[in-house]
Amino acid sequence: MDTTDITPSLLRSWPLPMPHPDGDKEVRGHLLIVAGSEEMPGAIVLAATAALRAGAGKLTLATGASVAAQVAVAMPEARVIGLDETAQGGFRHEARHQLAPLAGKVDAVLVGPGMCDTAASCELMRHLLPLFAGSRLILDACAMQVVRQPAHFRFGQPVLLTPHAGELAQLMGVTKDAVLADPHACAVDAARRWHAIVALKGALTVIAMPDGSSWTHAGGNIGLAISGSGDTLAGIITGLAARGAPLEQACAWGIALHALAGEQLALRFGILGYLAREIPAEIPALLRNLAA
Repeated sequence: MDTTDITPSLLRSWPLPMPHPDGDKEVRGHLLIVAGSEEMPGAIVLAATAALRAGAGKLTLATGASVAAQVAVAMPEARVIGLDETAQGGFRHEARHQLAPLAGKVDAVLVGPGMCDTAASCELMRHLLPLFAGSRLILDACAMQVVRQPAHFRFGQPVLLTPHAGELAQLMGVTKDAVLADPHACAVDAARRWHAIVALKGALTVIAMPDGSSWTHAGGNIGLAISGSGDTLAGIITGLAARGAPLEQACAWGIALHALAGEQLALRFGILGYLAREIPAEIPALLRNLAA
């Protein structure tokens, strides 16, 4: 199968949307992140920080009511909505009523990092899909489980899924070894099956489109394989999408920026030992250098 390599020269030929110098925060994009839980409140903070570092202008967070106050203190730049929770730590599907006023007002939506209770997350996701049909939608972690029910699920709108090999194997009902044996074919198959953009993360990352076209990226280092790293990647992608980048462009740039941030951090700290929370601070300079 033909595929395009994501390189600095490719990215420079595919520039990101830039706000007018006289624009305000609305022009830079408004994004919503639905994420976190009592056990993993940090996931939404990591994603939110990365989204703002990627250049988005306005941020709304929706997380469990039990941790909303802590998240608000950790992210003073954001409006924070506390959602009703299930006994298992997920969000009740009635939370859609709290989010409904944002429909048509947010440019990009990320759902999933740090969320618990897969069944509740899938039920809520089924309500959020039509609600945010006009926004660029990124699904991560357990929010991706929505594709498992019904058996022949297909998205009716552009959606980006960001699984690693183990997650894609579970979603497709195959073994992880099968995905690792041919990641490109599996990503393309999944994209066609669900009518979605699929970013299969790994040492070699594959971005597959529903029409069979794809991009690949090799880079970064083993230091990026750390708790919270995927949350920062999802946040970077969502921030770029909020700025107006199509999902495939936001994903290609986000994956490259994430890998380059790992390379920069490894120069200072070594390949092992840097933290996911340190990744976002590298993004603005990398954006500037790639745009030069």
